[in-house]
Amino acid sequence: MEAVLQTRGLLSLPPNSKARALHPSQGLKHRLFAAKPRTLPVLSSSSNGVPKFPTFVSKPNGFFPKERNLHICRAEAAAAADGLFGEDANKKKFMGIELVTLKKIVPLGLMFFCILFNYTILRDTKDVLVVTAKGSSAEIIPFLKTWVNLPMAVGFMLLYTKLANVLSKKALFYTVIVPFIAFFGAFGFVLYPLSNHIHPEAFTDKLLSVLGPRFLGPLAILRIWTFCLFYVMAELWGSVVISVLFWGFANQITTVEEAKRFYPLFGLGANVALIFSGRTVKYFSNLRQSLGPGVDGWAVSLKGMMSIVVLMGLAICGLYWWVNAYVPLPTRSKKKKEKPKMGTMESLKFLVSSRYIRDLATLVVAYGISINLVEVTWKSKLKAQFPSPNAYSSFMGDFSTATGVATFTMMLLSQFIFDKYGWGVAAKITPTVLLLTGVGFFSLILFGGPLSPTLAQFGMTPLLAAVYVGALQNIFSKSAKYSLFDPCKEMAYIPLDEDTKVKGKAAIDVVCNPLGKSGGALIQQFMILTFGSLANSTPYLGGILMVIVLAWLGAARSLDTQFTALRREEELEKEMERAASVKIPIVSPDDTGNGSLRSESRIGGPAAGLN
Repeated sequence: MEAVLQTRGLLSLPPNSKARALHPSQGLKHRLFAAKPRTLPVLSSSSNGVPKFPTFVSKPNGFFPKERNLHICRAEAAAAADGLFGEDANKKKFMGIELVTLKKIVPLGLMFFCILFNYTILRDTKDVLVVTAKGSSAEIIPFLKTWVNLPMAVGFMLLYTKLANVLSKKALFYTVIVPFIAFFGAFGFVLYPLSNHIHPEAFTDKLLSVLGPRFLGPLAILRIWTFCLFYVMAELWGSVVISVLFWGFANQITTVEEAKRFYPLFGLGANVALIFSGRTVKYFSNLRQSLGPGVDGWAVSLKGMMSIVVLMGLAICGLYWWVNAYVPLPTRSKKKKEKPKMGTMESLKFLVSSRYIRDLATLVVAYGISINLVEVTWKSKLKAQFPSPNAYSSFMGDFSTATGVATFTMMLLSQFIFDKYGWGVAAKITPTVLLLTGVGFFSLILFGGPLSPTLAQFGMTPLLAAVYVGALQNIFSKSAKYSLFDPCKEMAYIPLDEDTKVKGKAAIDVVCNPLGKSGGALIQQFMILTFGSLANSTPYLGGILMVIVLAWLGAARSLDTQFTALRREEELEKEMERAASVKIPIVSPDDTGNGSLRSESRIGGPAAGLN
């Protein structure tokens, strides 16, 4: 028996095991930790006649210490579990959402609403200032975007990068946003009232007489430099405060699960802010009607709107302070993934090497150029129809409200479009809208004369009809862009392998986004300097728009074919992986003639102990 026990890895039976099991010590210690009385199990025989012993009887020290430790571990685990699940069970919820989450999401939603509310007011106001100013026109916008806005944006980001290295996140947030709030307040109450005294109008008139009318756009930047500064600051509010400050802060305090659940709601909230801010612009723009003669109605409207911008800015700062003071931040992993950085030349080489990325880049560039070509031409007609700043601003208020309503509706319909018609149809909707409305807009400009009798029956002139069609073009194209174009663009990256996905996105960010934004402005600058004015360039701009949109549609069709093929390939690979993961057990006869499973054929690893 001793030899048998040693071959089984067992030393000996514990002394007096039966007595210890049946007559344990008494007392409090025993009542707390002792196991139920148990007898020594009966020895069983294996197939070869050797008796099998339970493992615990081989311990020379018996099983009582082990049982004690086991009970202690069980008690501690139970206590810990009670505390953990009890805490989860006691978490307070409102409408199915934990209050801790609501303390983050509600302030973030209010911040986003205030930021977008301000952005709509600033966006509408900046166009009114630079387009309707004396000695200026819509021709100033391409030059302003290229030679003022772009350098200041680059300079601001360089300064932001240096400040981020020396300031804390809280100090950086306030350092960036407070100058914006101070500038917009100072503009409404100081710079604009003094604009007649600080703008070099006489000097620019002399330069214009020497250089000619084709340089009206570049010289207008110098003539109304405070308005141009407002234009740039309003543009930076959209790119810096929204993209950098808000989304950086939101990504800092939310978890991935919270982001998946609540970030889409921010997009819907943004369009609600667009509707309300459009009504606000409309209200202040119509104040001129209730003012007496000789009062600068636009100055009064500007003070009212800038006061709201300042109040909203202070509310943003207050919400930011409250979240940092009362909301616990989620823990983050300190391990960072390195993102490959690509220079301009490397990005160009990568774009040329991949047809899929080329088509995707064509979509991005074509949208930027197309919307710019139509928008600037439309604003020139808008000034001709509404030369007064108040009338222009009132129309822009209605335009912003309509854009918000259309985008909100399209966002609700976008899920149905993707489910019913797929990626290809969704990707073609935006260029189709741009093409149809663009053709109608430029046709009204070029052939408005013969259409005058027909339009007169509807109470419209060709100019007013062009303004309305251009407004519809901008409303539908922007709503389609936010609800369909942007999701399609991001979805196109999904089936790519990780290397192509990361490098392709980096290449498009480096090359295509700036090219799309400035490409339309550069084309317009060339046309204005060549043909003398934006009006003389209209036929050529219409032709360029048609070529670009047709190239856009071709790229979308090609990308749809490749995207569908990659998706099918991805699904096929998943099916093959699932099939390969299922292993069929192989039955082989043993010496007795009975079947047994081979250990290497079992699912989940070797079959230990099957003999």
